[in-house]
Amino acid sequence: MHTDTYRHKGMRKVLVKLLREKGIKDERVLQAIATVPRHFFFEKMFLEHAYQDKAFPIGEGQTISQPYTVAYQTELLELQPTDKVLEIGTGSGYQCCILLEITPQVYTIEYNEVLFRKALHYFRLHHLNPHTYCGDGSEGLPEEAPFDKILVTAGAPVIPKSLIGQLKVGGALVIPVGDEQSQKMVRVVRETEDEFTREVFADFKFVPLLGKSGWNK
Repeated sequence: MHTDTYRHKGMRKVLVKLLREKGIKDERVLQAIATVPRHFFFEKMFLEHAYQDKAFPIGEGQTISQPYTVAYQTELLELQPTDKVLEIGTGSGYQCCILLEITPQVYTIEYNEVLFRKALHYFRLHHLNPHTYCGDGSEGLPEEAPFDKILVTAGAPVIPKSLIGQLKVGGALVIPVGDEQSQKMVRVVRETEDEFTREVFADFKFVPLLGKSGWNK
């Protein structure tokens, strides 16, 4: 099991400084990045990569997202401590841990069973209690809806209707949308039962969102 040393905490401070310089302003998000030991999600031989601002492979064709991407998406959510949030794509569990630093009401679903079991082991080992599910995240989690916020950590070909339908009025969905090479970050806000606003932000590159309402492979 990894330890979290003064050196690691210092490396996180440097990372937070870099994220500020790149335009991240939400203090809750920056504090979460400063708190969660990202190196815990890396094998010890790769520890030097943990606090670089880059994505890194975690197996099963998936990656742990670049810290800037994690901070950018989380900031767009405008997450509040009372929010009930759904994360689509648990992956390594790192993004989920960032969300948990801001609100305890985190539901997370992972398509890949191998990654799901690894993330579940991590959560249990560190006494974290998100609501974890293994299944088709592109369809959301209708049995637990509605949600204040929904975060999708994989690139989708379109915005799944199933997800926007699971938002509370006033709630927001943040999702990368595009082809398999690049996506635009999109935020959809449910203004009323039947009215939605959509904002389009910067370009990113995510692994594909798999499932019925994603890339159905």
